[in-house]
Amino acid sequence: MDRPPSIAGSLRLLLETQLTSKPQPDKQLSSVPTNWYEDFFHGVTLDLWRQAIAPKHTAAEADFLIKALQCAPGAEVLDVPCGNGRLSFALAQQGLRVTGLDLSKEFIDEARAAVEKFHPGEGQSAPAAPQFILGDKRAIQGEAIYDGAYCFGNSFGFLDYPDMEKFLAGVARALKPGARFVLETGMAAESILPDFEEQTCHQIGDINVITRERYNAAESCIYSEYILERAGKSESRFARHWIYTSAEIQRMLQRAGLEILELYGSLKFEPYKLGCQELFVVSEARA
Repeated sequence: MDRPPSIAGSLRLLLETQLTSKPQPDKQLSSVPTNWYEDFFHGVTLDLWRQAIAPKHTAAEADFLIKALQCAPGAEVLDVPCGNGRLSFALAQQGLRVTGLDLSKEFIDEARAAVEKFHPGEGQSAPAAPQFILGDKRAIQGEAIYDGAYCFGNSFGFLDYPDMEKFLAGVARALKPGARFVLETGMAAESILPDFEEQTCHQIGDINVITRERYNAAESCIYSEYILERAGKSESRFARHWIYTSAEIQRMLQRAGLEILELYGSLKFEPYKLGCQELFVVSEARA
């Protein structure tokens, strides 16, 4: 006579059935394509970004960049990727001639529309409106045409190593000798890993954001699912972010032809150390 299944066995069988009958979130995370960013930045994710950064913070970042770039009024500066131009307009108001480059058509269209509302003032010293280019940061055009460049918005690390080197080589080539490049990231290993959490929840404006993440130690990569809830509707977006140490970032910059000048851990120019939420690297194109 067969023995009746144990409670533990029944529960195990039920769990196995559930696991095999549904696609697993971790499998979805591990299958995020390397070019995820090409389809990520549209619709609700852009609404999230618009609400996430307060005007006061944009002003603080612009002040930091003015000091770090050391560009005179009228200097040509590259903002890559520029998003909807929040920093491009802030720096233009301070007298720089800014060119913004971004892959998101929705954001570039928004930035170009905002140019029509830009009020540069009057006189010969009046600031010029920014210009915006729809394009891939791996294919920056021009040679020795910019007096400075910056990469903000936590976008450093979207690309894998070979594509990151293409990006940095393009930046170095486009800079005039002695021009500065400033990058910001909150995803350096020393910043993100000490307090890494696999699931978080935040309310940003009218959007509730549930973030599920897994760190792949073999790849040094974080796979993310963003569950965005608003007005009773929910949708998921998937991303991956390569995690580089501060030393790796410096080596990449140096190989691209950029000399490291300073590392900071805040917009107040404090030294970078383990646990700082952001890393700012100031570099300079070789003469």
